[in-house]
Amino acid sequence: MKKPISSYFFTVIGAGLLASGVYFIKTIEDPQGILRALLYICVGLGCGIFGHGMGEIIVRLATKNNPAVAKKLEIVHKDERNLANANRAKAKAFDLMVFVFGALNITVALMDIDLTVVSLLVFAYLFIIGYCTYYRIKYYKEM
Repeated sequence: MKKPISSYFFTVIGAGLLASGVYFIKTIEDPQGILRALLYICVGLGCGIFGHGMGEIIVRLATKNNPAVAKKLEIVHKDERNLANANRAKAKAFDLMVFVFGALNITVALMDIDLTVVSLLVFAYLFIIGYCTYYRIKYYKEM
């Protein structure tokens, strides 16, 4: 199990990001440029990090007081059927993502959007495809 201090650290960092993002959204009258998006990114990241940390704390408290629940939760996490189902779902989602992300790239390129945005999307798409290819070759060599 992870060290308990990391959950509290994530919770505090998430709450700090969330609070600072909301504070600056309310106090800065007319944010310009990247600051406009950065404030909302802070809020989003703060919510996600705070939720992750609080989830870990709640699970730890629930399992600490009830060993039967802890054992059941460990079995569920390590069950091969659940792992196989999770991996199949990831594979299906990745297959769909490749086509949707490719169509999105073409759509954005045809909309005559700034070349920087199109280049970033294409780079991210090619990075994901390259990552998949690397691991596919690596796994084929292991078999």
